[in-house]
Amino acid sequence: MLRLAAAFALMANTAFADPDFWKFEWPDTDFTVTTVDNWVEILSGGPPKDGIPAIDDPTFLNVSDEDRLTPREPVITLELAGEIPRAYPIRYLMWHEIVNDEVNGFPVAVTFCPLCNSGITFSRRTAYGVLTFGVSGKLRNSDMIMFDRETQSWWQQAIGEAIVGELTSFELVTLPSWMESWSEFQARNPDGLVMDQPPFSRNYGANPYVRYDSSNRPFLYSGELPPHDIPALARVVRVGDAAWPMIRIAEAGEITENGVIFTWAAGQASALDTNTIGEGRDVGTVRVRDADGNNLAHDVMFAFAFHAFWPDGAWMIAR
Repeated sequence: MLRLAAAFALMANTAFADPDFWKFEWPDTDFTVTTVDNWVEILSGGPPKDGIPAIDDPTFLNVSDEDRLTPREPVITLELAGEIPRAYPIRYLMWHEIVNDEVNGFPVAVTFCPLCNSGITFSRRTAYGVLTFGVSGKLRNSDMIMFDRETQSWWQQAIGEAIVGELTSFELVTLPSWMESWSEFQARNPDGLVMDQPPFSRNYGANPYVRYDSSNRPFLYSGELPPHDIPALARVVRVGDAAWPMIRIAEAGEITENGVIFTWAAGQASALDTNTIGEGRDVGTVRVRDADGNNLAHDVMFAFAFHAFWPDGAWMIAR
């Protein structure tokens, strides 16, 4: 079903492979400034601008007061130095994709692109001021294109870089965050905070992309598949411009390479497997630290997305 929908979407978008078409929907975006060479790469994912509503004013519960989440459900964890740790449940990010938050005055954007399994946290504080992000409804290489409300520039979520508009080529600062199970967060942070359910009518806790991460091909993607016979939707751990297959880390339990220490533990459900997020197959949790034990910024994304955005990146496959 996903394959058929993707075929129709690709055919429909061929006619719109020109920035002039997007100008009608985005009159305040400067399309004369861009790093996009081939506009056919940008597709409509279906929903219009803000059709997937970002969360701008999240509220939080104490860990002890949360009773909706199941133990293996994934959350994105943000632990800023000196601040109370926060968990952002994927059951909410699945339907909203961006949370614009402030941690004791520090502005952050917690983002999740289901089609790439890419969960990244950015600082919203930039040389151009504090930005607020929304979901454009556009995709490139199956990855969400965000936009900032201040300049209407378009941003590629996977790389944290503006690709269209006034801020083109500007890169956001990526903050260390990671996906882990709710039970892992609970155990480590009994006094932590967890994002409360947003006030929208959504089927929170359900996965609208059933069996997606078992598919042979990504949705709305026509680019090259990964090398080394790595499945397109296999999870890889990206640090900078290098990617380690998750299965390699899981089999070893711990790997130290390039000054990076990876550890893996079972217990986290795939959000993109069964209909109910918390019942997905176990994909485990990977933690990424430097030699001093500091958390490092990274992303656990699908292999096809790494290859699309880092075509010359290093594949850290087993030797």
